[in-house]
Amino acid sequence: MKNELFRQLPKVDILMKNTLLKDLSLTLDYNSFYEIVTKVIDSFRSKIKNSEIESFIEEEIIKDIISLAKKSEERNFKNVVNGTGVILHTNLGRSIFNERVAEKLKAIVTGYSNLEFDLSTGVRGSRYQLLEDIICKVTGAEGAMLVNNNAAAVILCLNEFAKNKKTIVSRGELVEIGGSFRIPEIMELSGTILKEVGTTNKTNIRDYERAIEEDTGVLLKVHTSNYKIIGFTDSVNKNEIAQLGKENNIITIDDIGSGVLIDYEKYGLSKEPTVQESLKSGIDIVTFSGDKMLGGAQCGIIVGKKELIERLKKNPFTRAFRVDKMSIAVMEEIFRYYLDEKKAINEIPVLKMLTEKPEKTNIRAEKLRDLLKERGIETRVIKTEALVGGGAMPDEKIRSYGIAFKNDIHSLEERFRKCETPIIGRTKENMFILDLKAIREEEFQYIVEEAERIILWEIL
Repeated sequence: MKNELFRQLPKVDILMKNTLLKDLSLTLDYNSFYEIVTKVIDSFRSKIKNSEIESFIEEEIIKDIISLAKKSEERNFKNVVNGTGVILHTNLGRSIFNERVAEKLKAIVTGYSNLEFDLSTGVRGSRYQLLEDIICKVTGAEGAMLVNNNAAAVILCLNEFAKNKKTIVSRGELVEIGGSFRIPEIMELSGTILKEVGTTNKTNIRDYERAIEEDTGVLLKVHTSNYKIIGFTDSVNKNEIAQLGKENNIITIDDIGSGVLIDYEKYGLSKEPTVQESLKSGIDIVTFSGDKMLGGAQCGIIVGKKELIERLKKNPFTRAFRVDKMSIAVMEEIFRYYLDEKKAINEIPVLKMLTEKPEKTNIRAEKLRDLLKERGIETRVIKTEALVGGGAMPDEKIRSYGIAFKNDIHSLEERFRKCETPIIGRTKENMFILDLKAIREEEFQYIVEEAERIILWEIL
């Protein structure tokens, strides 16, 4: 029996000429096509050997070949629908951009650009100069530059201003910034010597004063954006740090992490330190991220005293950490929005989501529920709590709304996650939930179609 089945298996070269596979032969390169056909035939051979099948027809083999070919063409890096309720979801790519930013990015990546060419003089220019003016205008800084992320910004600054010297920082600010990257390790990599002062919960300016020695290079302040200490606690404010630095001729650096440029308190959220406030305090250098609450691309932004920024540009680490043209293209558009706060709120998706009133989220949830109901899928609108994400505002709960499915929740979570464009939600209290906080209306139709396929067709 098995021998007969083995003999029925078509030869690879003959099967590749089958008219039903003509489209594949035209779209795939020969080697990929050959490999897929071989894999499928080998799979059938293995099934025969293990007595898993007693018969087959050639069309079954062809069907598997087409299925495998389709799977091989799928990209690993995909768009997803974010129904988690986490706005700056690190695992899902953090900030998203509007169409105008996307169009600017497309123009830059599909053509040549003046990345390092001075159009006014016709000679080599600097990529850092492209954004410096607009960043300084928005933040009030004397100088500015970009690197590839905020960890790199901190490493670069400490290497330039405190290599083989001591950097004083509060014990309560020795944070882990995610992915096991910790401030002490960042400092060690930069070549500076960590001098921690105070205690986990309390540090005062006298601790800094007593720790200053001849080889002190930097006074460092780190914003503890991803956790909160409450109760018997105290920390040194930026004005005190800045003043102490001036009195002792020591450079002061403030790593504020998320890069907030507007006062979120006005929009009903918790107070976060802004870049402008740090600079006004007299701090010499401020570092922050571009892809968190600022709403831009992954990069680290360094602003501060002009002469210090110029020193950083000449540091050897700068080349290793330099930002690419795509990030520059995005950040130019983002900072232009910040020239008008109202425009920034309306045009930068992250800011729009953060400041959106719950009532508007509810309206969108009801609309999606009604669209699903038209297809025979019952859901209900529920109140939820969205999160900022990205290590920012860890205790901030944003009122939101979602739709809840009551089917087999674990099966639903997996099925939605395995869609061609994955739909990522969360499970809670025996419900599969899609939080509407980060879901856009233009994604509704796709969600409805996939829900119909998953819940009605596949289950049937």
